[in-house]
Amino acid sequence: MTIFGLGNPGPRYALTRHNAGFMVVDTLAARLGFRFRTFPDREVAGRQFAGDQLVLVKPLLYMNESGVVVRKQLERKPGDMLVVCDDMALPFGRLRLRPAGSDGGHKGLRSIISHLGRSDFPRLRIGIDAPAQSSDGIDYVLERFPKEQEALLPEVLARAADACIAVVTQGLERAMNRFNPPRDMTALSDRGRCGQTSDVSDRVPSAGKTP
Repeated sequence: MTIFGLGNPGPRYALTRHNAGFMVVDTLAARLGFRFRTFPDREVAGRQFAGDQLVLVKPLLYMNESGVVVRKQLERKPGDMLVVCDDMALPFGRLRLRPAGSDGGHKGLRSIISHLGRSDFPRLRIGIDAPAQSSDGIDYVLERFPKEQEALLPEVLARAADACIAVVTQGLERAMNRFNPPRDMTALSDRGRCGQTSDVSDRVPSAGKTP
């Protein structure tokens, strides 16, 4: 399986919301002892894991050209894939695995769909909150997480890495059942304010307006 973490290259974007996909793949690489090799258009790490070849890829052509790298990598190493990216439609820390779908306004997913000519590929979305109504979405995703969320980011990334490993070892359906069960957002929000939940996405202050 190949896991693509989406983001923008360079130190300017390293800790921004839009680089959640890069962060998850980096977390996976550190946990599994993978080392990245750098090519002009991507960073790649891979070795045997759970009886199969696992490859981690970070496209380096900026978000809206992610599809170029994904297509080239799959031509070189065909097989199952998982795309990891940020999502403004989800509260911070919430994970959502899906077997297919639209781009949802995400330029990286839009590029992948365009270059592959299909949208039936699994993706893991990482919630980053929605911006305030007065904020520009483009500026928002290129900003760093606020301090309250940044402090909990390692926990979010660790759980997202767990989700990726579950997809590889248990299959997408079982991973979906484990990591994105239906929840009552209103009740969870109330519980989070009372400090009665351990779910990261339920106890982190929103950076903007909650969708």
